[in-house]
Amino acid sequence: MRRILPYTTILLSCSAFSPQSHLHLPSNTNKGYGRNAQKLSPSSQSLPKLSIDRRQPTNLSLSIDTLSFVESIFTTSSTVPILASFGVNAVLFTVLKSKLDKLLTQEGFFHSLALGTMLWNTLGWQGWTTCVLYLALGSLVTKVKFQEKEAKGIAESRGGRRGPENVWGSALTALICAAASVQLHPVVGSATDFFGFITYDILILAYVSSLATKLADTFASEIGKAYGKTTFLITNFERVQPGTEGAISLEGTLAAAAGGALLPIYATAIGFLHGGLMSILIGTVAAFLATNAESLIGASLQGKKGLEWMTNEVVNFFNTVIGASIAIALGSIFL
Repeated sequence: MRRILPYTTILLSCSAFSPQSHLHLPSNTNKGYGRNAQKLSPSSQSLPKLSIDRRQPTNLSLSIDTLSFVESIFTTSSTVPILASFGVNAVLFTVLKSKLDKLLTQEGFFHSLALGTMLWNTLGWQGWTTCVLYLALGSLVTKVKFQEKEAKGIAESRGGRRGPENVWGSALTALICAAASVQLHPVVGSATDFFGFITYDILILAYVSSLATKLADTFASEIGKAYGKTTFLITNFERVQPGTEGAISLEGTLAAAAGGALLPIYATAIGFLHGGLMSILIGTVAAFLATNAESLIGASLQGKKGLEWMTNEVVNFFNTVIGASIAIALGSIFL
């Protein structure tokens, strides 16, 4: 038994190190053992040479590959491959489909999938979750006193579900900022700034502020229609009915200020938006000012003869452009 022990130890050690490896022993391994065995010379009693076939991956290598893949998806220091971005979004949208169907139309679902893929590709999970938070909060505030607003004829159509026109009217500016930020990315970017003052961090601020602007507008509109006691037209302060384009109220104005701060706070908390309290302040101010500018555009241009193309979605796009532009201007000065 003492002569067999070394072979057993080696076999067990190799098997423990690589369970999927194959061990090959010389054909004369067991010669010299047993009742009829021939006596081996001292040199032939030396340990046989072992060869390990590593053509199959080990559990260790699979674990390392899986870890590397997960790190590449959730990286915050680089962009994410487009196919991986699509895969993550496809899985998440499939898992959450029952909930998303309450927030999006069928067409809006697939347009949001495309938007989510591009955002994860350019900004990773941080930029993606910031946009998803906008959708969740915007949909939530839309439901406030929805039946009462519906009875008055001032509720959002389709039960508040977003279609393709809502997706792009709200997030196209954000996507432009995200795509531009790749060119200035500290790791994969090919430039350090645009026009000498627009840096990567400024574009991230513009991205967050554009979504914060639309969220502030949604808060102002939905809370104003639900709780606004006195509603005025922003152009001449004439008293109008709630839900009128360009109408403002004290309740809606306060809601806009609060709603505009939510995304900058979140983006700062997860390390996506840099600059601390100053960035939060800039994002909130940009959203608030742009929301009031949107009311002015709605009252002055929307629904006017010859401007039929100035739909609510087009106004929303201009609204987010204004918010992002104010954020860039203020950020270049104070950050």
